[in-house]
Amino acid sequence: MLVEVWRSGFLESVHRGALVVLDAEGRPLVQAGDVTRPVLPRSSNKPVQALAYLAAGWEPRDDRDLAIAAASHNGEDGHRELAGELLAAAGLGPDHLGCPPALPQHEDTRAQWLVAGRAPERLAMNCSGKHAAMLAACIAADWPTEGYLERDHPLQQSIEALLGEAAGEPVTAVVVDGCGAPQHALSLTGLARGVLSLVQSAVGTPERRVADAMRAHPWLVAGTGREDTELMQGLAGLLVKGGADGVHVAALPGRGAVAVKLDDGGDRGRLPALAAGLRRLGVPAEKLSRWLVTPVCGGHSVVGEVRAGAVLA
Repeated sequence: MLVEVWRSGFLESVHRGALVVLDAEGRPLVQAGDVTRPVLPRSSNKPVQALAYLAAGWEPRDDRDLAIAAASHNGEDGHRELAGELLAAAGLGPDHLGCPPALPQHEDTRAQWLVAGRAPERLAMNCSGKHAAMLAACIAADWPTEGYLERDHPLQQSIEALLGEAAGEPVTAVVVDGCGAPQHALSLTGLARGVLSLVQSAVGTPERRVADAMRAHPWLVAGTGREDTELMQGLAGLLVKGGADGVHVAALPGRGAVAVKLDDGGDRGRLPALAAGLRRLGVPAEKLSRWLVTPVCGGHSVVGEVRAGAVLA
């Protein structure tokens, strides 16, 4: 039981799962649950996936392009515009994207679209930056853009190989992600190891370029009001990336990495668990206070909290 939900002194719910904390050398400091079984990291794989775009010869115009390539963005105006510009620089347009049309995740932007009767768009889908970079990489490598989401496409083969290399273990399954791209199963330990390798790499390497771009532009990685953006804004050097269905990973250079998967696939318990893992890496509690404990409300008052369970204390 990684996370507990307390209401008026009563243990109302728990979130079970697994969590691993690695030190700066990649050795396990904390292991709760089975951290060796394969999970689907979902968008938490995106930072390492971005290495394949660079390996294909894609040269981002600046680090903002690289940040949006590894993003799960809100679909705010700046996100859509940058993804569209990335496509245009490769001589492509939104119709080339293989991700499905979507409404923006950002609440105010989505409300404006609904009031205006605006239809879902591919650029508004949270993975459009990844798909735009995938297509740009295909153009750079002279690979076909048709079928770029098929597992046997050269780009997808490169992504699969690089994910396994960074994780220090083979990919154990390949499925279809929510955006239509291949999704690769790794253990939590492998996920943490891979993201740690980005922040620990030397300046100028592809790994460090990805890490530095995401940390330099945290708003592009997620957006207004999103935890990943606010964590990277508040903690110098932190690289953090959430994924769907209860996954989160974070890494700090010189300290280590944390990866968590909640069995129920929900969002509520992710941040208290991740923050508890970061505490084990020496991050001060006062810098994590917003995420260590989430208030539980009753009427007009706070009557409880969502917090890490005893196994992470």
